[in-house]
Amino acid sequence: MLSGWSYWPESGAPQARFLILVDNPTDNSHIANQLAELGLVNSARLMSLYASTLGRFGPIEPGPHWLSSGQSPRALSQCLSRHPSRPTSEVTIPEGFDHVRVAQRLEQAGLCPAAAFVAVVRQRATLDRLGIRGRDGEGYLFPATYRLPLDANPERLFERFVTETRNRLRRIEAKLGDAPFEALSTSRGWGESEILTLASMVEKEAQRDDERPIIASVFLNRLDDETFRPRRMLQCDPTAGYGCIALGETIPSCQNFQMRILPGMLRDASNPYNTYRHPGLPPGPIANPGEASIVSVLKPTKTDFLYFVASGDGRHRFSRSFGEHDAHVHGSNAD
Repeated sequence: MLSGWSYWPESGAPQARFLILVDNPTDNSHIANQLAELGLVNSARLMSLYASTLGRFGPIEPGPHWLSSGQSPRALSQCLSRHPSRPTSEVTIPEGFDHVRVAQRLEQAGLCPAAAFVAVVRQRATLDRLGIRGRDGEGYLFPATYRLPLDANPERLFERFVTETRNRLRRIEAKLGDAPFEALSTSRGWGESEILTLASMVEKEAQRDDERPIIASVFLNRLDDETFRPRRMLQCDPTAGYGCIALGETIPSCQNFQMRILPGMLRDASNPYNTYRHPGLPPGPIANPGEASIVSVLKPTKTDFLYFVASGDGRHRFSRSFGEHDAHVHGSNAD
């Protein structure tokens, strides 16, 4: 090992993350100076020498890089060139996380800055290229545990999640049989976007797997039952909250949003995600649904329920009429 290196963190010491911008990928000395200024290496001269000789893992990739303290010169060089052999990090995306919370997890894991990932998920050109019709890429970050390379390009990372989501959808359809995607396309004109949208609503409402197909049936019944009023209003509280996450303070009722759904938010028609003021499905998914919620939309329970309310134990009470529902509410906030 070259003398002058000091890169191993103390045992148990937290790693710091640093964003550097590579605008001239052939200038090893400038890049090494940036690393030294941030304390990622002790010697810019030795790092530049290493990168020019032992540390060649292909051309350095221009643009932003998300690097961690405590990395060896080899790992730093691998990250800067985004070499396939660079170190990896394991990250778990739980069911029901929205893309902002996913981005925060990716940043904490050393994969990419949260803001950069959010920007890609909301970039219209990227969404069009990937065939995603929603306002953003919500719903396409499939909940699972991933092992991913450090300092990932945010756009490639998003593509990885989209590919995983579509692979999972194909596997779910194959497991269920009877071509449920084709059936929904024929009966409702729905594609993957609509299926993921309703699945995300089920994900945010349900806590128990056995209730997911019932909650899906309630939303479908609200779309279809001509007696339900207001007509085709799905009245799902979390949709209004997602509008605040995705569109922020451009929506008046989202000023100083603290992740709580307030009555004024449910009355705000300027929120395009608010299913109390806009009929039908919202403009896209409101979270990233897991397999159980997706299955619930593809294979809902056959019911005539139009209402449900939380019972306080993680379960819900379902009813067919507003009078029955009102009797169940007992002062609770209902859906």
